Amino acid sequence: MGDDWPVLWRPTEHEPLTESEWDQAVAERAVGEIVADAQAHAGDGIWPVHPLDELDEEGPLTSLYLGSAGMIWALHELGSGPEPWDCQLDLSRLLARALDRYRAKPDLGGQAHPPSLWMGETGLLLVATKLGSPAADTDRLRELARVNREHPTWELMWGSPGTILAARESGLQDQWRDGARLLLDRWDEDSDLWTHDLYGSVRKYLGPAHGFAGDVHALRGYAEEGLLRTRVARALDRHALRDGELANWLPRVDPPEPLAKIRVQWCHGAPGMIATLGDLMPLELALAGGELTWRAGPLRKGAGLCHGTAGNGYAFLRLFALTGDERWLDRARRYAMHAVAQVERQRRLTGRGRHSLWIGDVGVAVYLRSCIRGDPAFPTIDFW
Repeated sequence: MGDDWPVLWRPTEHEPLTESEWDQAVAERAVGEIVADAQAHAGDGIWPVHPLDELDEEGPLTSLYLGSAGMIWALHELGSGPEPWDCQLDLSRLLARALDRYRAKPDLGGQAHPPSLWMGETGLLLVATKLGSPAADTDRLRELARVNREHPTWELMWGSPGTILAARESGLQDQWRDGARLLLDRWDEDSDLWTHDLYGSVRKYLGPAHGFAGDVHALRGYAEEGLLRTRVARALDRHALRDGELANWLPRVDPPEPLAKIRVQWCHGAPGMIATLGDLMPLELALAGGELTWRAGPLRKGAGLCHGTAGNGYAFLRLFALTGDERWLDRARRYAMHAVAQVERQRRLTGRGRHSLWIGDVGVAVYLRSCIRGDPAFPTIDFW
């Protein structure tokens, strides 16, 4: 990379890959341990906040991203297959209690945007629907999707793309199509991006959590696939940072961020682009991002989905599905072994598990199962 290195990733954000080879028995045992730990620490619809989350003053959380709804979805999903990871908890009852708690005290000190999917009531109601819980309420979901249809973030976590997914999955066809139509109308013809009014700044973000990739994903099934392919290829090629056979993307482009802000994560950077849009983007570009993700190595931040080793590993599973090349499955599984080691290391340091879907242990468990199956479906958003 010459004198400009690091351009495509920052070595301080990554750590050397474990030398442990894939061992399915180890992976299965780790999933079982994570599920058992989650069951042991389930309160009355809530799990304790982890010290690393720095949210002790907020108390236990209930939303899909950080709290109970994400835990319950994962435990339900892990128990839905032939593997011996059945959960003995009454998840339907726990979800109802979590929803009651959210309505009494929304996450993040009441500042969460109530209609949103990841951080609001919509996520809890969607999980209730999937579980067949008595707490399911289609009329309330319909209203939340309607209220959130023009939320100014225009992104997956807080905005309409998340509630579009919820409406589609819940069979709310009018709300799904109405939200998707508005989202498509907001897709800028000149930049091929959306503008996001997020956390006090107006920017054009690229990744799946807060930007372009998540928005495109929400339009699947509504916008014509040829249109999606054309505009994805144009936008990702325009904003790709390249070095030979490697490629990555900055978190945002308007105004351009300094290269010091570059990430190699699911939420920002090549792994999320590939995991979310790999089937819509040019294969050459997806392979370049995958190679970059492999060379950068596992993330020091931890093992989780949003900005951890497991989330990055889904890029390799997507490339395996696209190419049939076993090398990508092998790489995904090597990352799985590293994620297991990271979970174990964190437990030794803190004396406890981390209980959330997107940044905690149960997301790693879902990733381990994905590696066993060779399945690229990313938790929640590819199931809905």
